[in-house]
Amino acid sequence: MRWLVFFSLLFIAVWANSLIGTTDVNNWLIENTLTVLSLLFLIFTYSKFRFSNFSYFLICIFLCLHVYGSKYTYAENLFGYWLQDLLHSSRNQYDRLVHFSFGLLLYYPLQEYLLKWFKIPKYVALKLPVLIILSASALYEIIEWLVADVFFVEEGISYLGTQGDVWDSQKDMLVAFLGVLLASLLHYLYRRSKPTN
Repeated sequence: MRWLVFFSLLFIAVWANSLIGTTDVNNWLIENTLTVLSLLFLIFTYSKFRFSNFSYFLICIFLCLHVYGSKYTYAENLFGYWLQDLLHSSRNQYDRLVHFSFGLLLYYPLQEYLLKWFKIPKYVALKLPVLIILSASALYEIIEWLVADVFFVEEGISYLGTQGDVWDSQKDMLVAFLGVLLASLLHYLYRRSKPTN
């Protein structure tokens, strides 16, 4: 329980900092819609289903990365500029980092959720998160398009953060897929390394 309190306080501090120092309040509000929905899900299901401390840690890290991105907009994120210089890239890489983290960090909590809540067979729970992450990535890109081109046209460019790349959506989905594949491989190797009784 104390770890969950620590993760919650850490997230609240990062979230508050992202709002206080934001360069674009409208973009911050749009970006954090899914954050609020995620938090509501975690809060309202807590009495019925509790993740392990490790899963809460991974979820916390992902949400912190996401809300930090909303502070400056993803395309103008300061850490992303540092990555851009480090990698000698033509674009701010923060957006790609968060999409990769979506797959990498949420594989295990999703697997745990499927195993413990839905009681699906273990061999399915090991593979299904890969498909869910890839599907969720595609759905998120569709939501991005709707938000930017239909509902909040004025904020569209800031929200999308494509930085002139016409293949941005496809690349975002690819890095999320690579993240979840890496997470599933690491999980598989970890399970193989554990001694069997």
